[in-house]
Amino acid sequence: MTAIRVTVARTAGSVPREAGAAMLIWSNRTEGTIGGGALEWEAMRAARQMLADGTAFAERRLPLGPGLGQCCGGAVTLRFEAAEALPHPAGAPVWVWGAGHVGRAIVGVLGPLPGLALTWVDTSAERFADVPPDVTPLVAADPARGMAHAPRDASHLVLTYSHDIDLTLCDAALRRGFEFCGLIGSATKWARFQRRLAQLGHEDAQISRITCPIGDPALGKHPQAIAVGVAAGLIRGQMLKQSAYTAAHRGRA
Repeated sequence: MTAIRVTVARTAGSVPREAGAAMLIWSNRTEGTIGGGALEWEAMRAARQMLADGTAFAERRLPLGPGLGQCCGGAVTLRFEAAEALPHPAGAPVWVWGAGHVGRAIVGVLGPLPGLALTWVDTSAERFADVPPDVTPLVAADPARGMAHAPRDASHLVLTYSHDIDLTLCDAALRRGFEFCGLIGSATKWARFQRRLAQLGHEDAQISRITCPIGDPALGKHPQAIAVGVAAGLIRGQMLKQSAYTAAHRGRA
């Protein structure tokens, strides 16, 4: 036994993280987070004591009040168990097309977020830099052909080094189907793409499903600013989907 996995098993009231949030604790390092602060320090202390004692399982309920030095006001039940890895459940598929400055910034922001499964595509392995551990890199000499391997409910972010590649990817995405497709570019680029996509046989209603530009223009054009806007949009979309699913299934067995 070399590590203890700490999972938020149950919550009540105001708490830092949701049930299911987890971290892995070794004697000298950690991975993941259950919310930081005094709660996390207490979890680390307890887990390392378990490692020292050889204890493989425990469960503790912790009120997040003055006694713990936190003012959230709620309570969490933490499950401690011997483990060697954190769970990585399948998330919503997101395909990032392009490993330039903006692609790297977007992957850097989206990579740590829960609930997303990232695939990062470019034409050469040399274009990738610092691929996060939970991101799948994919080298595709002809990126448009790679679109056939994407799930039909994927979200696509098209931001390659070539306008011609971007256009073929938008065409391929429209033929494949998608949950969301965003294209980096200016109003001039998008107007040109709309004309070209129409010439390729796509109806206006289809073409209008592509979002251009991506991110939040009010945040500016810096790669990290674009990445923050893109991440906010994807998170908001996932929350709306989950709310709609919950409402549709409320009261069903």
